[in-house]
Amino acid sequence: MSKGDVKSKKVEYFQKLQTFLDTYKTIFIVNVDNVGSNQMHQIRQILRPDSVVLMGKNTMVRKALKGLLAKSPHYEKLLPHVRGNVGFVFTNGDLKTVRENIISNRVAAPAKAGALAPGDVYVPAGNTGMEPGKTSFFQALGIPTKISRGTIEIVNNVHLVKAGERVGASEATLLNMLNISPFTYGMTVTQIFTEGTSFSPSILDIDHSTIVNHVLAGIQRIASLSLITNIPSVAAVPHILINSYKNLLAVSVASEYTFSGSEQIKAFLADPSAFASVVAQSAPAETKAESAPAAEEEEEESDEDMGLDLFG
Repeated sequence: MSKGDVKSKKVEYFQKLQTFLDTYKTIFIVNVDNVGSNQMHQIRQILRPDSVVLMGKNTMVRKALKGLLAKSPHYEKLLPHVRGNVGFVFTNGDLKTVRENIISNRVAAPAKAGALAPGDVYVPAGNTGMEPGKTSFFQALGIPTKISRGTIEIVNNVHLVKAGERVGASEATLLNMLNISPFTYGMTVTQIFTEGTSFSPSILDIDHSTIVNHVLAGIQRIASLSLITNIPSVAAVPHILINSYKNLLAVSVASEYTFSGSEQIKAFLADPSAFASVVAQSAPAETKAESAPAAEEEEEESDEDMGLDLFG
């Protein structure tokens, strides 16, 4: 490819990146380690029509973003995340749905020597179908076996590779011999950038009720602090008003001063029986309804007792 072709490709890429940045409001930065071309094609199909995938060399992506910083300085927050084997997913769709679509396509893959294990790998107990001559191979890996019906049988489940460790050559060979493909690969979301803010994808796991509870807890703390320090705040206004009204009622009860709000309280204090009658009248209808059958049952029991006494 000539220098002219390379230059034109870069210009075309920069223009495409600029168009996507202007068109879409959210960017998912995704890691594409071990993602093949066919799998990438499938992911693109899943993400359509409200999302597009853009790949490119990190040096070219960085250069393109730096060229936009003069007009859009908030893109500088993207630069630290352009490292490793990453790409961009531009979208205007629902963030949770898009993330699920990105990570939903997983492909099973055999273990490769030297690869980092994305998860724990276990070899299940059972007959392997292998001839006894390969027993030494299992012994070298510390896997307990026995000969059953002329073949090797693994006695117990074996934790062969731990998550985050590199797969050894012997472990990879054994897994391939047993036709075990322990790993799955696909796109993973490393960061989300929207409206000038960058955040971890784990934020999407927080539901609406959790956010509301945190906000309410914060408001309660502000109100408590405001009341303790006697510094007025919006959060404490309802409590200040209620406490002030209580103090006013207390002053009215302790003195000859009476206003419309304290008249009923003073009446109850003068005649407590009036308060009891008000409580009885305001009792829920359900409570009254529940008490009626109980009275009927008592009457029925009384009738039965009377009948027994007459004929006893």
